[in-house]
Amino acid sequence: MIRTLRLWFGLIIPVALILLAGCTRLDPPGPEQPLVVGLPADPVFQQAAPPSEGMDGFSRDLAEAFAEVLGVKLRYVVAPNYPALLEMVRNGKVHLAVAVPTLGATVPAAGDDPQLIYSPPLLETRQLIVQHASALRVDSATKLAGREIAVPAGALQAQVLRAMNIEPPPVIVERADINELELLGGVARRHHELVASTELHFAVASNYYPDLAIAFELPEKLSYVWAISSASPTLIDCATRFIESARQEGLLRRLNDRYFGHIRRMDARDSQVFLEHVRSRLPTFRQEFHAAQEITGIDWRLLAALAYQESKWDPLATSPTGVRGMMMLTEDTADRLKVTNRLDPSQSIHAGARYLAMLRDDLPAGIEHPDRLWFALAAYNLGMGHMNGARAFAPGLKRDPDDWYDMKQVLPLMARPEYYTRLKSGRARGGEAVILVENVRNYFDVLSRFEPIHTPPSLGGSLQRKLRGLNQNSQVPELSSSNPPM
Repeated sequence: MIRTLRLWFGLIIPVALILLAGCTRLDPPGPEQPLVVGLPADPVFQQAAPPSEGMDGFSRDLAEAFAEVLGVKLRYVVAPNYPALLEMVRNGKVHLAVAVPTLGATVPAAGDDPQLIYSPPLLETRQLIVQHASALRVDSATKLAGREIAVPAGALQAQVLRAMNIEPPPVIVERADINELELLGGVARRHHELVASTELHFAVASNYYPDLAIAFELPEKLSYVWAISSASPTLIDCATRFIESARQEGLLRRLNDRYFGHIRRMDARDSQVFLEHVRSRLPTFRQEFHAAQEITGIDWRLLAALAYQESKWDPLATSPTGVRGMMMLTEDTADRLKVTNRLDPSQSIHAGARYLAMLRDDLPAGIEHPDRLWFALAAYNLGMGHMNGARAFAPGLKRDPDDWYDMKQVLPLMARPEYYTRLKSGRARGGEAVILVENVRNYFDVLSRFEPIHTPPSLGGSLQRKLRGLNQNSQVPELSSSNPPM
C-alpha cells in the first residue's frame, strides 16, 4: 500500500519530516521494532476483503502513511470491539489504536482516562437512531422511552442515551458478537427495532440494506481519533504533528473522498432496484464476467459494476447516440476490438473489459492505483482524448493531473466553452464521467460485500479456499415486500 500512496505523499512527506524532526527513530517503535497499530473490526474503516487495486481502508492508509514518515515497519492487531481496542493500548499490546470514537469535535480532556491521550480528530459524524423504513418514525426523544435499542459493544451512543434522562429509560442492548454494519443489517431484517449508530455507518449500510431509515438524531457529534498510551509522550507528539500536517496538506480530505466520497450517491430506490437485479439478472452473466477477469486481471465485480452502470445488465440496450449492448460500445470501439455483434453479451463483456484494460494501461505511469482505475473508467465514458485534454488543463487550475480527487474538480469544466473551445477533442460532458465513476464504485462496493471473489483455477486449490472463506457468509439481503423494486 505504501507504493500506492507515494504520489499522495509527495507534498506531505517533506513537510512532515520537518515537523517530526527527531521523531524518525522512536523507542520502542523504531528500525528494529515495528509500529504496532490496533484496528477495530469495523469494515467501514478497513477493507473486509483483500485489497483491490490498492485500497486497504481509511485507517490502514493513514497508519501506513504515518509509519512511512517515521521510517519504521508496521504491524496490525485487530480488536473485536472498541473497549478491547483501548485495553490493548492501556496494556501496551499496541502502540496506538486507530478509528477510536470520541464525543465532540475536540480532543477529550486528559482527565477522562489518565492512561490514554487522543489525537486531533480525523473524521466527524452525526449520531443516529436507525429504524426500518416501514416503521412509524421516532420524531422525539420521548418516543424512545422504554424501547429496546441495540448498540455495538462499548458504543458512545449508549452513554449519550443514558445522559438524556428519558423516562422510563430505553433498554440498551450492547452487542459484542457482530460489527456495526451487521447490526444495521439486523434492522433491515427486522431482528432489531432500533439501533444506535453513526451517519457514516448508516450511509454505507444503506447501500446494502435499502430498508433502513433515520429515526432520530442524538445530541452531540462523534469524532474518530487515534488513541495512544500516556506513557508514550514522544509518540503522542509525533502522531499529533503528523495528523495536523495531514490535515493541512489535504491527505485527510483525500482519504475521506477515496473511501467515503461516493457512498451517498445511491438512494433507497436505487439500492433496491440494484439488489433485485443482482438476484434476477447477474447470475446469467456471472461466468462471462469471471472469464473477462481472467483475461484482463480486473476484478469481475468491477466489470459487472461498469456493465450495470452502462446497461443495467441488459444485453439489448441501445442509446440515442448509437452505443449498444451490455457494455454500451460505440461502433468504432467494437470494430477496433473485432466485435461482430454488439448485442451478443459475451462479445460485449469481453470487449468492454479489454477496452477498460487498454485505457488503464495507456495512462501515464505517474497515475497510481486505485486512481488509475478511476481514470480509466472516466476515459471509458469520455474517451482518452478528452481525458488528456482535461489533464492538460489541470496544472493551470492548480490541480494535480495524476490525482483523481483533483480531476473530479476539473472534468466538469469540459462542458464550459472557455475550456472546450481550446481543445481539439471539443466539448465533453465531464461531469457525467465523474458520476459514472462514483456510481460504479458504489455498485462495486455492494458486489464486493455480497459476491465472492473469483479465483482462477490456475491459482491453486488452497488459495481458492482461502479467498472463498472471506466471503463465506456473503448473501444478497432480502428486500422488503412492502416496497418491491421495479
